[in-house]
Amino acid sequence: MSGPEVFQPLFPEGRALAPLLERAASLVTEGHRLSGQAGQSLGAALRPRLRAMSSYYTNKIEGQHTRPADIERALARVFDADARQARKQRLALAHMEAEAELEGRVSGVPGEAHAAMPGEAHAAMPGEALSTLPVETLYEPDFIRGIHAALYRRLPETERVTEDGETVAPGAWRTEEVTAGRHLAPPPDEVAALMAAWGARYRSLPGTELAVVGLACAHHRLVWVHPFVDGNGRTARLHSHLVLHALGLSGGLWSPMRGLARTHEAYYARLSNADLPRRNDLDGRGPLSQEELVAFAAYFLDTCLDQVGFMRGMLELGGLRARMADLLGYLAAHPWSVGSERSVVKLEALEAVHYTAIAGPVDRARFMAMTGLPERAARRVLASLIDFGLLTSATSRAPVAFAVPLASLRFLFPRLWPEAEAEG
Repeated sequence: MSGPEVFQPLFPEGRALAPLLERAASLVTEGHRLSGQAGQSLGAALRPRLRAMSSYYTNKIEGQHTRPADIERALARVFDADARQARKQRLALAHMEAEAELEGRVSGVPGEAHAAMPGEAHAAMPGEALSTLPVETLYEPDFIRGIHAALYRRLPETERVTEDGETVAPGAWRTEEVTAGRHLAPPPDEVAALMAAWGARYRSLPGTELAVVGLACAHHRLVWVHPFVDGNGRTARLHSHLVLHALGLSGGLWSPMRGLARTHEAYYARLSNADLPRRNDLDGRGPLSQEELVAFAAYFLDTCLDQVGFMRGMLELGGLRARMADLLGYLAAHPWSVGSERSVVKLEALEAVHYTAIAGPVDRARFMAMTGLPERAARRVLASLIDFGLLTSATSRAPVAFAVPLASLRFLFPRLWPEAEAEG
């Protein structure tokens, strides 16, 4: 069998949709609640850290992750002397920069999206407005090629190769036969037509709930086509992330990548099972199993719901304030060198830190006044918090904004990124 029918069904029949639509409706509700709960300032502080975490987890699924601290160094363009580790660092950085670029394209604000990614090649000049992309555009084959290209064009040519030494051309459909696990992918000359059929089916789904079910099904069917010689899983996960972003359900505050990595055995098993052929007359109408496609979609949506629920708990403001107090107490008890002096952190700064996290950047004088401390003590506390990274400022006189340094995660957002906490 050849042609678009080879990977039917692309979407479950109506009789199989009810449990998926229930999950999708819950995800829409919870995603909107989370976006409203976080607020702009706290969201802006978290997004760079969450982008690094997503990069770590998507590469962990492929067995090519590096330590969170090494990702931090990569952001400062400090790479390991070991070539293999340096390559993993560049791969992590490529994912972060690609995600920022593509989120900017989806949202129509590339300058803002790129601001946290030093050294990135912009698709548009900073501040230049683009039109927000409709969700339908994200299913265009050219957009999928663009995701792959955004990842791989950031790697040196010497690192655009598979483990077997094959060259990976950014954004190019594969030209050779490939096998992924037990799955023999369709012939390369069918890839373009299959991707066209893939896009046509999913971009035609009406309504948010059906679109959410569609993105889960599309994830498997994209991996099934295996359109690129390498990077298919990364591309599919980033595509799912971007569709959720375009639907207004993530806000950059969560990603399925963390959940998929933390249940990677189930992820691989569900992907593999959804490759299976139709079992009987009750198992849909295409050559592939509808029952297993539904099982994969249910797993995928459950994973998303788990991640949204986890982040809602993390961003509960009363709990966050208490965790900020714990962090300030720890920093007060464990001073470090700040230039020629020792750091000074006092619990009196809690109100000012919490306000800055919720309300946004604050003038330095106002921040110091909010602590209630004498001017010299308040100035030292401010300098110490900037040095630690809990506050950031563009210049020595500019307002201060809340930030989430890697070392703060185990206090502020425990269990969010356990591998990073282990290093702290």
